[in-house]
Amino acid sequence: MDLIGPDHTLYDVLRKPALPQYDDIRPAAIARCSSTSDVIEALSYARSTNLPVTPRGGGHCFAARSSTTGLMLDLSALSTITVEPTEALATIGAGARLASVYRGLHEYGLTIPAGCGPTVGIVGLTLGGGLGLLGRRYGLTCDRLVAATVVLADGNVVTCDAERDADLFWALRGAGGGQFGVVTSLVFTAVPSPAATRFKLTWPRRHAAEVIAAWQSWAPDAPDDLTASLTVNADQVQVFGATLTTFDPGPLATLAPEIDLRSDLSWPALKASLSEVDPDNRIIHSKSEFFRNPLPPDAIAQLLNAGCELNFTPMGGAYNRIPVDATAFAHRSERFLLEHAGSDRNAVRRSWSIAHAYASGAVYPNFPDPDLIDWPTAYHGSNYPRLRDLKAKYDPANVFHFPQSLGGPR
Repeated sequence: MDLIGPDHTLYDVLRKPALPQYDDIRPAAIARCSSTSDVIEALSYARSTNLPVTPRGGGHCFAARSSTTGLMLDLSALSTITVEPTEALATIGAGARLASVYRGLHEYGLTIPAGCGPTVGIVGLTLGGGLGLLGRRYGLTCDRLVAATVVLADGNVVTCDAERDADLFWALRGAGGGQFGVVTSLVFTAVPSPAATRFKLTWPRRHAAEVIAAWQSWAPDAPDDLTASLTVNADQVQVFGATLTTFDPGPLATLAPEIDLRSDLSWPALKASLSEVDPDNRIIHSKSEFFRNPLPPDAIAQLLNAGCELNFTPMGGAYNRIPVDATAFAHRSERFLLEHAGSDRNAVRRSWSIAHAYASGAVYPNFPDPDLIDWPTAYHGSNYPRLRDLKAKYDPANVFHFPQSLGGPR
């Protein structure tokens, strides 16, 4: 383990998260971990110095949960990807980012259902569920998880799966990151890496209301092999995504979009084509909720005047074919996710309040919202009591804590 303090030349490089609004959070020290043994040593150091400890894989948390004023565990060196092709098993280190995961698995003709952000960490994504373009076909990222190695707060190492520490394995699939220990590696059952068609359908913003209305009656019920997301910004409306079969835009075809299709892309190439880098490095605020019913026209009209970006993600398909209590991820009856995002916090809150009256009240654990009042129900639904008990079992001293963690703040 390398311990880095504020006077080290790498300190400012390593401490800054992906979201610039949290740049000012300064850890007392950063532990660079390249092995499970390093993580054990770092946790021992945190105990001896009475420092709060926070692991970081990618640093993309909307609520800054991977930043700390205590000891930050930099896991980026734990990035090895090992594949057993005959069993389609992939063991992925906690520091791996999605772009490298897709490239590494594609060499073996494999992939996993996961997100598009190339620098997003695989562990944080998985522990909170994991939505992506193959999700309606194969389920959440955590639905493909078959084992995990975890360093508990006391330094004990647990490898959990459906047979060993099965209750911890259940909790890791959807409760959110940083709850029970430091995950150092994950094992997934991979799926074939497909050739696919990437599509983008674009309209001027004045068509936003009719596109949203058509999209929400179509995308959540589309065939599993098609995932179509929708975004509305100040200038345009765009429906984009991927299909493993011939692209059929359904009712959107009647709205005369500008259509951009790219066929037979490899899965890493398709993912790269949809990754968007924010050139302005702007501060982004975000609030979101799941919906089980379509938004009515008057609500859509109000949302379009609220002043922020709207991002719709379809659910349904394989996401919803798993029982609520089969994993910690409780949101198995939703039609779509609506995210309100932008640089104006007031506009984001205003937009969310308009839509909230029609939402299910459920919130994606990977899109944490510090404003939530009844956050246990919002994040965890009926699975919360079991999760709370497992938190007490695996982290009785509440070492891994933050304001909305299962053990509460300290």
